[in-house]
Amino acid sequence: MMAPTPTAAPEPLGDTTARYDDRQAEWAGRMALAEAMIPVIGRLWRRDGVVVSIHGRSLLDRSPVGVLKLHRFARQLDDHVLDSAETLAVLQLLDGIELGPASIDLARLSARHRAARDEQPVRSFVDVVHAELADVVGRRGDGGPPPRDVVLYGFGRIGRLVARLLIEHAGDRGGARLRAVVVRRGSADDLVKRASLLRRDSIHGPFAGTIVVDEAADTIVANGTTIQVIYSDDPATVDYERYGIRDAIVVDNTGRWRDEPSLRRHLEARGTSRVLLTAPGKGAIPNVVFGVNHETAGDDVVVAAASCTTNAITPVLAVLDDRWGVESGHVETVHAVTNDQNLTDNFHPGDRRGRSASLNMVLTETGAAKAVAEVLPQLAGRLTGSAIRVPTADVSVAVLNLRLRTPVDRDELNAHLRRASLDSPLRRQIDYVESPEVASTDFVGSRHAGVVDGLATVVSGDGDGDEDGGGDGAGGHGSGRPVVLYVWYDNEFGYSCQVVRLLEHLAGGTPPSLPRPARAASGSADAAAPATLDVSRTTSPSRADPVRTGSGEEGSTSRSAAAPLTEPTDDLLDLTLEATR
Repeated sequence: MMAPTPTAAPEPLGDTTARYDDRQAEWAGRMALAEAMIPVIGRLWRRDGVVVSIHGRSLLDRSPVGVLKLHRFARQLDDHVLDSAETLAVLQLLDGIELGPASIDLARLSARHRAARDEQPVRSFVDVVHAELADVVGRRGDGGPPPRDVVLYGFGRIGRLVARLLIEHAGDRGGARLRAVVVRRGSADDLVKRASLLRRDSIHGPFAGTIVVDEAADTIVANGTTIQVIYSDDPATVDYERYGIRDAIVVDNTGRWRDEPSLRRHLEARGTSRVLLTAPGKGAIPNVVFGVNHETAGDDVVVAAASCTTNAITPVLAVLDDRWGVESGHVETVHAVTNDQNLTDNFHPGDRRGRSASLNMVLTETGAAKAVAEVLPQLAGRLTGSAIRVPTADVSVAVLNLRLRTPVDRDELNAHLRRASLDSPLRRQIDYVESPEVASTDFVGSRHAGVVDGLATVVSGDGDGDEDGGGDGAGGHGSGRPVVLYVWYDNEFGYSCQVVRLLEHLAGGTPPSLPRPARAASGSADAAAPATLDVSRTTSPSRADPVRTGSGEEGSTSRSAAAPLTEPTDDLLDLTLEATR
């Protein structure tokens, strides 16, 4: 007869009740700290043009619970749970040093301070802050780039999301400012319908703010931004100067015109000076992926933002090619349906696209691999590509089947990409996730160009090659290993974020993102940073340590989840005590 399995003695009822009460009290205290942060976060933005974030996730307009979720979320990327009392003290420090416009990452500031503890002499947090933010300390009131008018030609899926982002970024500190949208009149109540589509979105949810329609003036006022709605069938005939619009960048998101002669018709209109196409450009039009080759745009008056797939995969390919060399590969994108497909079987000029998008997976072509070679010329002729359209409304995944020139193991590869998402010039383009439970809807609303799914990474031990350079990898010979990477991307919102980044660059630039990256990646303009990313200090979580990014929601308990909250450092102690009184 088997002996009974020993069981732990039940916890005394009094201890359980005390623990319950303690946790409730701790949560209430943290909520109070988050509530105290919110007015400081708002004041830094409204008064100084400073956006504070945690690993690139803005704290602006968050609820107290949302602020606390981001503090805990920080552990999922760098194994460090941010302490809310410390964050409040830091925010109050920032509030008092008269900062100029900037984007400041509190998680990276904390990481720089932790690194400074090992220096000799040890630097205080105040010294670290002043050193890392030296570009903007004491520059309150210094203007950013001059204001630049923006016109959206077309108001479809991408146009409305770009409008939401421009309205979100609006302020009195210059830069790209939305002035008008141009559409063809669709009905007698066209303006009301356009405003309703801006207000409500079945995928991305309601507009964050208020919208007022003035039918007499053909305007939509969204969170104080007046958008002139102009009706026209011909881009060359619009007189923008009539509406006080001058030197405008026209963002063409109709998809009707893709070559330079057609797009230059926008420049025949009065009040325009530049055109940005939200699709891959044809012919001599430069295709630009912000973060990788945006500096090459130069003075070109017609620029293309490439495709959503090109934006998703190019930053990842740039990082891999910079470190290990991409010898060859095939890109397969499993893509959500788009408006050019049919709901039911009907005629379509494209192969297979006439079949019902709601009932079929549809094999089709993609120009992403070719476009990557335009952005990263060293990869010309090394990549092929194809696509499968699937019956989902948003979020796609690219499968990168590559052969690298240099051998690498899975942990090293994932650690390198994880670090790139944290502290490289491509951190706004590349995100990283490790969770056995994520699915496509978890990435709706991701502001990154692409999100690497670390648990899906495959590094084959076959085909390593021999010493004389043999090997049978696709497209060539070499000693590297075949690797497969999965990159999720919100093909609507994530792409729109890339479009706005490029638009703001063309409009005169954006405030600096601080602290500056300590590590550089391929395509970076940060020549002062090291040429490669340091992966020696980073290890990827295991399958037993699932985490989640994208929405910022918490995943299952990880090894760092049980760690105590970081204690405020000595030089912050007085500030923290003052902040929590």
